Amino acid sequence: MRDLLACHHQRHDTFIVNFPTRRQVHFLQLPTTHRDHQKRRHVQPMAVFQRQCGQRVAVFRHRLNRFALQMADQEQARRKRTQPTWAPPGGSSATPLKLYNSLTRKKEVFVPQKGRRVGWYSCGPTVYDTSHMGHARSYISFDILRRVMQDYFNYDVLYAMNITDIDDKIIRRARQNHLLEQYVDKKPSQKQLLEDVQTAMQPYREKLEKETDPDKKAMLQRITNKVEETVSKLEQVAEASKGEELKKALVGDARDPLSEWLDSMHGSEVTDNSIFTKLPQYFEAEFHKDMEALNVLPADVLTRVSEYIPEVIEYVQTIIDKGYGYESNKSVYFDTTKFDGADSHFYAKLVPEAFGDSKAMLEGEGDLSISQDRLSEKRSTTDFALWKASKPGEPSWDSPWGMGRPGWHIECSVMASCILGGSLDIHTGGYDLKFPHHDNEIAQAEAYYDNDHWVRYFLHSGHLTIEGCKMSKSLKNFITIQEALSKYSSRQLRLGFLLHSWKDTLDYSSDTMGTAVKYEKMINEFFLTVKDVLRTDAPPFLKWDKPELQLAERFQQRKEGVHQALCDNIDTRATMDQMRELVSDSNVYLKEKRDARQQPDHALLGDIATYLTRMLKIFGAIEGEELIGFPVGGTSQAANLEETVMPYLSTMAEFRDKVRQVARQEKAKEILQLCDGLRDDVLPQLGVRLEDHEGLPPVVKLVDKETLLKEREEKIK
Repeated sequence: MRDLLACHHQRHDTFIVNFPTRRQVHFLQLPTTHRDHQKRRHVQPMAVFQRQCGQRVAVFRHRLNRFALQMADQEQARRKRTQPTWAPPGGSSATPLKLYNSLTRKKEVFVPQKGRRVGWYSCGPTVYDTSHMGHARSYISFDILRRVMQDYFNYDVLYAMNITDIDDKIIRRARQNHLLEQYVDKKPSQKQLLEDVQTAMQPYREKLEKETDPDKKAMLQRITNKVEETVSKLEQVAEASKGEELKKALVGDARDPLSEWLDSMHGSEVTDNSIFTKLPQYFEAEFHKDMEALNVLPADVLTRVSEYIPEVIEYVQTIIDKGYGYESNKSVYFDTTKFDGADSHFYAKLVPEAFGDSKAMLEGEGDLSISQDRLSEKRSTTDFALWKASKPGEPSWDSPWGMGRPGWHIECSVMASCILGGSLDIHTGGYDLKFPHHDNEIAQAEAYYDNDHWVRYFLHSGHLTIEGCKMSKSLKNFITIQEALSKYSSRQLRLGFLLHSWKDTLDYSSDTMGTAVKYEKMINEFFLTVKDVLRTDAPPFLKWDKPELQLAERFQQRKEGVHQALCDNIDTRATMDQMRELVSDSNVYLKEKRDARQQPDHALLGDIATYLTRMLKIFGAIEGEELIGFPVGGTSQAANLEETVMPYLSTMAEFRDKVRQVARQEKAKEILQLCDGLRDDVLPQLGVRLEDHEGLPPVVKLVDKETLLKEREEKIK
């Protein structure tokens, strides 16, 4: 029926073409007017025959059209009985994780080399002194990145970190400590001590006069002034007991100049290698204690350069064999000019503009390796030591080039390669290590493997300043981790870091930490409020009205905002802002329900509080297994404590509320005062906050005692 049917009549032309539906069928119009009938009565027989034929054709056309309509109906019915074509929704593509890569100085899409496996090496500390907030800046930041990569993005991370336990700073500090201890043990007389201090101060004053760096000059001047002040007091004292106290004080104040003076005279006489291992072992243990106190996860693999001497020697020999290293006077140096001249290599990838910075290169070589005789051993001032010939008073190991010790930069290249192979997914370290340390690491490893991709993504944590001033161990402008923990909790320090970008400068100040403390209080209050809501009886499922629908939509939007922020270079600052807004949205919802005397939806609030808890756990800001909120009474006993005491506290609060109602009716002021005293004075001492809300049941919250006492003091003021 889909073929073209055409029929021609002398008066009428009608066409029927492909009619699958009723709308496409056209009926033939027959002549029916009275005038036509009058004309037809006088027509000739031929005309009658033609009229009869026309009538028969019209009937045929009518029947044909009816048949076409029936076929169209059947075709449409057949199509309705089969499934229609389905198309997937447009949706949106998944947002990839991007990391700021120091090798390109921009954000790059993160692509691991082996599926979900990530090989990660982080530069560890040089353990010669107490850990400070500069260390915390790097290791808390990298701990947050590591946790997010593992627990949020679900990468399988192998995290390796080194401990530098052989270094010029360690050698000098160990030697000086040993010599100063010997000096003190000899118990020099007051006269002798004064003479020795004056002698030691002469080169110190000369250094002060020559120093051009204003910060270092100010530091040297402070020490000089302090020593001169204590010397003046000791010279004037007559009483023996006070003299001994001032002698101890003078040794402490003049520690640096005395140690340097003793080392210049007797440093080469120190031959006991145990002296050079005792110091780093002690401070490594202290470092691990500090990291545990900060809730920094331990490395999967920890390496010490003292344990990798054979591997260092083999690595250095390979670099020599490939033409990028050379031996000079029993030391071995890396030939930066030859390496950079090779078509397949590039020296100073991270900071190419620093190539030729002699001052930075000297600092990278170490204080014991920048004497004129050592510098003259190099072919170029840009070359650096792979292996250092040991001098008297330095630890040493046998090698093909003589007794010596590893250079500073070689240790990371060797140990990272031993654990993670010829190409690392991620390498992390402090911003100040970019050049020359990290650039030298890359050059050594790429010379060894003869490749150009030893590190795929290099991440550097930002600087730390103290109240806007540069933090420096050498300038004695630093705060130890223990000092910081004596003022703030580990969680508060971590929140302070989370509220800033990991790659930008962070100012450790009262303002910064005040913001972190306020954030902690804000989100903790939300957790306590939700816990109180969940303890009340409520139907298992409530109908969602407009407030619930709005909060649920905001919840999804905030979660998406968190995800986008974490994909954008793990931007914890933006993430924490999204979490704050989610708390604000929830508080608005709770207030609306409270004002309307309606029960809030337990499941929805529980989901929000659980999500926020999970994110803070991922960031390392919450320890323990509790589903909602911060631990109460320590991580080990938090859940049991809350589950145990809350039924009793709730019963007490309900009883007190009934007593208050009766007391109000009877106008018993003394009883009301006793009820207020229980709330304001007694319960805070037990770490319990009791909140009265007019017309609503009392709210009980477990809060640490110190916080409650501070709140009470602020109210009194």
